[in-house]
Amino acid sequence: MARVVGDLKMSRSADEDRILRVWTPMLLRTILIVATAILILGLGLAIRSPDAYVTRYRSIEAGHFHPPETLRQEFSASMRGNPHSVMTVGLLVLTLVPLGRVAFCFLFFLKERDYAYVGFTAYVLIGLLVGIMLGNIG
Repeated sequence: MARVVGDLKMSRSADEDRILRVWTPMLLRTILIVATAILILGLGLAIRSPDAYVTRYRSIEAGHFHPPETLRQEFSASMRGNPHSVMTVGLLVLTLVPLGRVAFCFLFFLKERDYAYVGFTAYVLIGLLVGIMLGNIG
């Protein structure tokens, strides 16, 4: 009976390791591919309508700055086909790659009870999240 319980624990641990070592890179590659596709779509839309960027550039050159847009406004404008907003959404999705990698490493080190690395990855994760929040604010 003890052997069966031990094998069950080993099997669960092997499954968790497989998830962290196999599925994590697959998930990160998928996010990267989606972000790349969104950015290419935004570039295609920008090439198709370059006058939007010229108009925006001319207004900035004249001193008329655009106020920062919220995420909801960016997503809404990207759904309407605004090239600037589509590329902004692509960059936001691209931001998920390092964030996801650090989050998965944090969980892995927490599972392994390697508390020194838990502290290091928590520090990096907090830094990334604070950077995203400050970028959203400023």
